[in-house]
Amino acid sequence: MTIATHPSAADAATVQAEQQVMRKVSRHLLGFLFVLFVFSFLDRINIGFAGLTMMQDLGLSGTQFGFATTLFYIAYIACSIPSNIVLARLGARRWIGAMMIAWGLASTATMFASSAGSLYLLRFLVGVTEAGFLPGMLLYLTYWFPSAYRARANALFMIAMPVTAAIGSALSGVILGLDGHWGLKGWQWLFLLEGLPSVLLGFVVFGYLDDAPHKAGWLSKLEQQMLARMLAAEQATPAASAGPKPSVMAEMLSSTVLKFGVAYFCLVNTLAMVAVWTPLIVKSFSGNASNTQIGLLAAIPQVCTVIGMIAWGRRSDRLQERRWHLVWPMLLSACGWLLTAWSGHAAVQLAGVCLASTGAYTAMSIFWTTPDRALSLGARAIGIAVINATGNIGSALNPVVVGWLKDLTHSFATGLIYASVLLVAGACIVLTLPIAAAKNK
Repeated sequence: MTIATHPSAADAATVQAEQQVMRKVSRHLLGFLFVLFVFSFLDRINIGFAGLTMMQDLGLSGTQFGFATTLFYIAYIACSIPSNIVLARLGARRWIGAMMIAWGLASTATMFASSAGSLYLLRFLVGVTEAGFLPGMLLYLTYWFPSAYRARANALFMIAMPVTAAIGSALSGVILGLDGHWGLKGWQWLFLLEGLPSVLLGFVVFGYLDDAPHKAGWLSKLEQQMLARMLAAEQATPAASAGPKPSVMAEMLSSTVLKFGVAYFCLVNTLAMVAVWTPLIVKSFSGNASNTQIGLLAAIPQVCTVIGMIAWGRRSDRLQERRWHLVWPMLLSACGWLLTAWSGHAAVQLAGVCLASTGAYTAMSIFWTTPDRALSLGARAIGIAVINATGNIGSALNPVVVGWLKDLTHSFATGLIYASVLLVAGACIVLTLPIAAAKNK
């Protein structure tokens, strides 16, 4: 009788206990995963900062420089799906640790590039070794965070991208100033100092990460059971239980996975634009600014992005709404690129880059709360990797397309318009996706 007359009090106690478990999980995992992602993303984008002096030192054209990044993403796309399959079977602790050691060594070795051909080979190796990290982490987060909490978790994890770009912009400008020390070029110092930390962190992963909640000694048995119930409840939705279940292969070939992949392709073009070309875009409208000044200016959009990702992710979780929280940032990003392309005023162009970066990265953090809800549990590992790989075709195409357009027109404007059109197309596709609302907490 007592329980029957106070259901709201019992519900409130359950919600409070669940929130306490999620806070504990967040404290233990997100900070560490954030650090891992910082160095993963730094080793991916530092070629953009190195390009400020590397292109001249190695005699590279814009097309050649862009193609080096394209080769990175070709390798990344080819290896991301098998990498996620291995992670699901081997466990995150061993696989992520091994990957970090491998890509740290490959990224550091980029300092030995001496021609376009050697740069192509080294960036291809970085792509092979780093391929499984982001899709693996996105899968790993679904093992620990129910969908209702995942927008904030994704945002706090993925702010590593703009934070890295901001810190990397300022830091890389300083490192380039080491040009000539010990007989090394500034860009060689860049790959050396930003690649080796990943190797060290790879060994730390072996001792810190747990593959799943039931293996986490830092959670009590009661907390493990509560988290398991929260995650299992997501698999008991009417959509998941109605009708015969399709095979994993049928899900991978479905129109749903295709549309998620194409929408992400449209978004990732801008993520690649921000990651690879921002330093050179800023240089194009900053006059005679030094590399250090360019680095500081390129950090401004990333600061705006961090604020936008956290605030928008919290709002999406609070309202339990995903679709429009994904569409509006994509359209904002498109407007930002058009502003940068068409304005002749440096301050307005920088504001446009801020809007483009904030919108794109905010949209990405919301995007990755949605695919797993449209996939069965058995197809989740492969599905996330397939969508990520399909989307990253945009990362492979953007550098070479934008580099070619830059060589052709001697301006970034046409490349920015190209990115804007894809963002609008992607937003239209998002409106057709089967995006379910997160379950109320």
